[in-house]
Amino acid sequence: MISAEEALQTILKVAQRLPPVSVPLHDALGKVLAEDIRAPDPLPPYPASVKDGYAVIASDGPGEYPVITESRAGNDGLGVTLTPGTAAYVTTGGPIPDGADAVVQVEDTRKVKDPSVERVKILVQTRKGVDIRPVGCDIEKDAVVLKRGEKLGVSEIGLLATVGVMMVKVYPMPTIAVLSTGDELVEPTTVGLNRGEIRDSNRAMLLAAAIQQQCKILDLGIARDDKEELERVLDRAFSAGIHILLTSGGVSMGDRDFVKPLLENRGTVHFNKVCIKPGKPLTFAEIQSKPAGNIAPGKILAFGLPGNPVSCVVCFHLFVVPAIRLLAGCANPQLLRVQACLQKPIKADPVRPEYHRAIIRWKANDGSGNPGFVAESTGHQMSSRLLSMKSANALLELPATGSVLPAGTSVPAIIISDLTSTSSSEIGLSSGLTSSEQRNTSRETIAGETLNGEFRVAVLTVSDTVASGAGPDRRYGITCCFFPTFLCQLHRSCSYLID
Repeated sequence: MISAEEALQTILKVAQRLPPVSVPLHDALGKVLAEDIRAPDPLPPYPASVKDGYAVIASDGPGEYPVITESRAGNDGLGVTLTPGTAAYVTTGGPIPDGADAVVQVEDTRKVKDPSVERVKILVQTRKGVDIRPVGCDIEKDAVVLKRGEKLGVSEIGLLATVGVMMVKVYPMPTIAVLSTGDELVEPTTVGLNRGEIRDSNRAMLLAAAIQQQCKILDLGIARDDKEELERVLDRAFSAGIHILLTSGGVSMGDRDFVKPLLENRGTVHFNKVCIKPGKPLTFAEIQSKPAGNIAPGKILAFGLPGNPVSCVVCFHLFVVPAIRLLAGCANPQLLRVQACLQKPIKADPVRPEYHRAIIRWKANDGSGNPGFVAESTGHQMSSRLLSMKSANALLELPATGSVLPAGTSVPAIIISDLTSTSSSEIGLSSGLTSSEQRNTSRETIAGETLNGEFRVAVLTVSDTVASGAGPDRRYGITCCFFPTFLCQLHRSCSYLID
């Protein structure tokens, strides 16, 4: 029996990054970049106005000047050169006309009524370079804007769009096959259980967990505790081009626990017991696949997860998630750890280190007089009691001392889900809304969810510059904020109409 750390290091040594693939920009969110990205041109590609105002020659100083051109976007003002004693109207992001060396914001000007010619009064003295973005001040030509190994979030998608990269080389997410084993298992759709039957929760849970990690999935169903049936199912899985196999059950010490010996026959079993609670009977094997058809052969990571639901999902978080991250190109596949103070005493196991299911929250006072995370147990921790995983967002790492850890003890907590799911009122955060506004917002959200269960988000770029092809369209970065819930996107940039 090996430690959790030894088990994880063994898995990470065996696992290898998947070969890179090229995907469209809108499919790249959440993936790891497999190449450096350079800017093909500078940003801005021309001297651009920081504000709405008037382009001027700074040395002219305050006074009244004729407005000889407008520079809103695209080719506006092209071929016009400002000379001393003239001005040009410019909008935010618009190109600065030749000859101008400063911009005076609209607030520091006043239009002059003159029926014969448009004139403006400049009210302040400016200086050369004010409110002008020079060529390449944001991004220089050929600059590396993103490096290989970086994870593509919303801002990174926006950067890719900025430099015109619409096909991206990334590390793909692995394909995961999930199999439940056991004579006692029936489909969750079964109505009226017979004696000795239980509904299969592990498969649904593992499939959902794999999808949450953005993996492709293959549902292998339920296999009976029959060696020949298991062999057929496993052979089918190994030839399907999968990268990870997850089985639950059949890895303990029973006379019909066939998963471990079948994995030994088809590959290398690296370990079959881990000194943790829950999750001791965990098997990890390495299989060389022989896929059918045009699928290239490769290595399959096989995890024989325990049959108890809590043990199953805890092992998924501790060992499978880091493996997924490594295959998908993450430089640091480890789970995030924070320190959290216990709100109530917890008794540690005397033999095995325990991964105690808990809810952690950020509080202005964690009990020590300082801000920090506090941890609350989810209750009874029996490995068959799936209710102990409900709402849990962390696993507390408790040492095998057998002693009681008093309230206020700081312990490591492994984050396993989104911390924002906890109520802001519980974690001492303020949204800036009054209580009545919060209640109204909550009602509106619930009403929206109950109407059709999904929101439709339309994204539109409004820009002369983008519509004319003279500037980058960052619509993709905004769209990815809503991924995967966005359903609608307006693909054309519209000109901004001026009355």
